[in-house]
Parts: sequence; structure tokens; C-alpha cells
Amino acid sequence: MTSSPFETVDCVVIGAGVVGLAVARALALAGREVIVVEAAEGIGTETSSRNSEVIHAGIYYPKGSLMARTCVAGRRLLYAYCKEHGVPHRNCGKLIVATNEAESEKLAEIKGRAEANGVEGMRLLSATEAIAMEPNLQCTAALLSPATGIIDSHSYMLALQGDAEACGAMYAFHSPVEAARVANAGIDLEVGGAEPMKLRCRLVVNSAGLHAPTLAKKIVGLPSDRVPQAYYAKGNYFTLTGRSPFSRLIYPVPVPGGLGVHITVDMGGQAKFGPDVEWIDGIDYTVDPHRADKFYAAVRRYWPGLRDGALQPGYAGIRPKTVPQGAPAQDFVIQGPADHGVPGLINLFGIESPGLTASLALAEQVRDIALT
Repeated sequence: MTSSPFETVDCVVIGAGVVGLAVARALALAGREVIVVEAAEGIGTETSSRNSEVIHAGIYYPKGSLMARTCVAGRRLLYAYCKEHGVPHRNCGKLIVATNEAESEKLAEIKGRAEANGVEGMRLLSATEAIAMEPNLQCTAALLSPATGIIDSHSYMLALQGDAEACGAMYAFHSPVEAARVANAGIDLEVGGAEPMKLRCRLVVNSAGLHAPTLAKKIVGLPSDRVPQAYYAKGNYFTLTGRSPFSRLIYPVPVPGGLGVHITVDMGGQAKFGPDVEWIDGIDYTVDPHRADKFYAAVRRYWPGLRDGALQPGYAGIRPKTVPQGAPAQDFVIQGPADHGVPGLINLFGIESPGLTASLALAEQVRDIALT
């Protein structure tokens, strides 16, 4: 009898973004042997490092959706985790601002949705109350979300990586998955790179973010009708020269496909504007400086003091969508054996915002599926 060329391992997490890192930590803490394989050179090189670094409260998502449930639960877990691990963060709060009567009427609806999701402390404000809090603001009314905050996402990812490593998890970078097949004893992976590996895995977690559907299509034996199509919605950010005019995050009333051009502040005090929504066919992180033209008009609706030329191209991120432009909003998808019929495989699809906020709660759900 010939021996198998595949080395038998327990758990492989594909993708070292924030959710993959959280999943690896949860599995390692549960006593599983974990290897994380990542095609890039390090942790969090794509969506996880190209977002607004906001700790979301859980306001906008449909009641009962996986997004809503994991955002609210994850936000509570995340604040506690940051305090315990010394991860830089700030519970600064945010204002959702209306600039006309039609938008003002929508604020009560947003507040009701947030409260249905379990978001604490939401409060409707008059224009006078909002401007007293943020004197540079112009609005007709506002909604205060005291649970919203900001985080140093890279420090958070380093903490997750360290926790998993302390429990024995290993990381392999520059290690793209080139082929996969459902086998009798699990999932066979062929991993490329400078040190190729052939792994027979008892558990595979596909947490490849933008590439999760493409990866799933490579898995021979996974029903193709269980793999969604990938769509890309790019979000461009512009940075502000000079000091931020606001101490809280400022969001307009949401627009279709996104939350509108909003102002966030990072832990270093840099004000950022965005993201917008730009549907694209392939992965491209170039920021077109001309897109700032629309930013000025959008931002001046609630901050008329924005000077010409004050916005500089910052960076772009891409939302990993599983529905096309104009389709109803997607939900997160955690697809386990009960959904696709393949033992030992868990796919994560469409983990866009608020994926960072939800990461610890998503990881707990993945762990629970893996341990059943």
C-alpha cells in the first residue's frame, strides 16, 4: 500500500484578514490545531486594512439578520477585547445627520431599526442640540449613536494573531491555495508558494474575503450551486489636510448601496471622508482624484466649511459583495456542512462591513459549527 502524499492536519483557515484571524484564535482557544494559510505577505493586507476602522453599533441592518446579530454581539465583545489587550480604540460616538425635512423624518425609522437590533442609547437630537455638540455642523436634526467608536485595526489583528500563536496556531504567508478536493477523510488542499504543501484537513474554513467565492469554486466535490457569484463595490476615501473639525463621527442619512460620504477620525486624529460606492469588475485600489468633486458637494451639505482643495486622495477598499448593483442588500453567509453537504468545510461569503466589528462573534459561530 502506497502512503498518501498529503500530510494530515486538523484545521486550516484560509485567509489572514481580521475574520480569519479571529476564527483561528477561536479554534485554537478551543484546543484545535490550527494552520492559517495566506496568499499575501502578511496579515490583513486587503479589506481588513482598507476600511474606515469604525466600531459599528449595529444600526442599519435588517432585524434578525446575521449582520445585525453579529455586529451587536461583536461590538460588545470587541470593546471588552480592546480593553483587556490594550488595543488602541476610542468610544467616540457618532451623529447621523439630516439636512432636510425628508431626511429628518427618516431618523426615527433608523432609530427604531437600531433599537430592534439591540443598539443601546440611541437619541434623536434637534438641530440646536446637535450643533451644540459639534459647532461646525449644519443640519436639520440628528441621531446620536453613543455606542459607535474607532479602532486601530492593525493592532487588533496583531493581538488576534498573538492569541492564536500562544495556543499553538501557525501561519504560512505567501501560500496561495492552488487546488482543493473533497476527500473521504476531509478536504485535500494543495498550497503553493516557495514551500508547497499538500494538506489533508479535517476542517477547512474559507475566510478568503474578496476571493472566497473563487476559492470555493476550486473545491472539487463542493456543489457549484452553493457558491455565490463575486461582485466588487469599491469604496474610495479622501483625507483632510489640517485638523478634524469634529470630535465624533459624522454620517449622513444612508444612500442605496452604502452609508453615504461620512467623516471618520482615526486614532492618530486624521479625518477621512468616504467611502463612496463604485461598482467595478476587478480588484483595483487606485483612487481617482476626480471623484473628490462629488465628495465636496456631499460633505458641504452638513459641513459647509469644507474648503476647496482640502481633500486629498487617501486609499480605497473593496466590499466583497455576493449580489450585483441594484439587488436587495446581502447578508453575511456562514455556510457549513448542513448547508452544502460537505463535512469539514465552512465557507464565509460576503463578509463586508461591519465584518471587523462582527469578527469575534462570527468567529464564535464558526467555532460552534466546527465543534458540532
